[in-house]
Amino acid sequence: MIGKVLRGTRVGGLIYYLYGPGKYQEHTDPHLIAGWRDPDELEPPLRDDGRRDFRLLTGLLRQPLAVLGERNYNRPVWHCVARAAPDDRMLSDAEWAHVARAILHHTGLAPVGEEDEAVRWVAIRHATDHIHIVATLARQDGRRPRIWNDFYRVREACRMMEERHRLRPTAPGDRTAAKRPTRTEAEKAHRRDRTETPRVTLRRHVSAAAAGARTEDEFFARLHAAEVLVRKRLSTTNPGQVTGYAVALPDDTTRTGTPVWYGGGKLAADLTLPKLRARWPTSHPADHHARDRRAITPEEQRAIWDHAIRTAAHAAAHIRALAATDPTAAADAAWAASDTLHAAAAALGSRMLREAADAYDRAARAPYGRIPRPTPTGNSLRTAARLLSALGYVTQERTIAQMALVANLAALAAAVADLRRAQQHAAQADAARQAAEQLHVPPAAPGPPPHDAHNPVPGLAGNAADLARLDFPNPPHPGRQARKPGPPRPTRPGPRPRRGPDPPRPRGPTR
Repeated sequence: MIGKVLRGTRVGGLIYYLYGPGKYQEHTDPHLIAGWRDPDELEPPLRDDGRRDFRLLTGLLRQPLAVLGERNYNRPVWHCVARAAPDDRMLSDAEWAHVARAILHHTGLAPVGEEDEAVRWVAIRHATDHIHIVATLARQDGRRPRIWNDFYRVREACRMMEERHRLRPTAPGDRTAAKRPTRTEAEKAHRRDRTETPRVTLRRHVSAAAAGARTEDEFFARLHAAEVLVRKRLSTTNPGQVTGYAVALPDDTTRTGTPVWYGGGKLAADLTLPKLRARWPTSHPADHHARDRRAITPEEQRAIWDHAIRTAAHAAAHIRALAATDPTAAADAAWAASDTLHAAAAALGSRMLREAADAYDRAARAPYGRIPRPTPTGNSLRTAARLLSALGYVTQERTIAQMALVANLAALAAAVADLRRAQQHAAQADAARQAAEQLHVPPAAPGPPPHDAHNPVPGLAGNAADLARLDFPNPPHPGRQARKPGPPRPTRPGPRPRRGPDPPRPRGPTR
């Protein structure tokens, strides 16, 4: 069960709409199922012409607002939609009434036993799978109710009702999920033939820039290099101090031509500037060495890939060891794994890795936006991410080392899935498991590399199976056809990388 909280100003218009036919004639048999009084007393009566008379109900709901006067909220109409899952059983009116009372009690708007002092409210049902709760934000005792964090209290109440009525469980409102695109954003993206909304694209750009940056200045420089518009927010008390930022895409504008801006917090809870600053070190000699070089030699490239492979393998083992004994100690490594995934996706230009990094994001975040305490394993993963970002977009043929990194990242995501499952964080465990499966199972068709104005290159292999076929003369899997022989490939300048032992095959996620 999910609950969505809305605010408005016209209680009469809202009641009229809920009793009406709906935009697409979807409202059937609208009626009151609960309220601050007996619903039979509050049900709008039918007039001689067959239409409802809402004057008494709306007048009663407005009365406390008139008493509160100038102390009213700017938007004093509180509207909550509680909806069951499509595969849930159909709840009765009495069960939905219990849900409505639980939500209002849990939010503090109408605690049980305060029916004559709390806010006035009604619950209206016009469909089989959801109800609408309408309340006016003025208590009957003349006080203004407190509504701080009401969305999260509604989420908690819905989860309680799931257990009480044996409905499909949903994820807690712990702020680990990224902000979802609105319906307006999705419709606008569809009209403009976008494959995803600007919010999703910007979240990926910001995550990749944060993963590769060592400082705040470099973070903003990476966003500019990715052709993302950046607007910094300055302090009103300390001129020149940056307190936040917003980003936009050049081709995503309003009707007047101004960019549509998204603050970091509107992209994800861990992408605000204070949260980003917590992940950047003050100094790291190895990173500065990689940054100061004009070009990275082939030997250094191999060293970076090998370092990332070892780091991912160590982190997976570290997380698995802590999953049953001290899950909290693995939080920083789970968070830092997101940086490594985003950096590897940018370096390899792999759609599979980009999608896996997007899927993994929720698994990385600690509940309620908390920043985990830094650990050596987490710092090693962040260093690996910054070194991978220093490589830029890799244009040459894929190597066994790069394939091994993808395999170890799959094992790392699977380890985080086990960690979140041990913590009973089902939504985060599912996110990590999905990422692990995407890294193991090739998608139907690889996508083009991300746009890079400074280094445009054609699309390359986008999944592990394609990489294997490029590098192995024999079929990489039993029963799979070998690649047909073609013209000889041109040799690459520079020394060939030495072949080492095949990397161990990681254990995939279990169902």
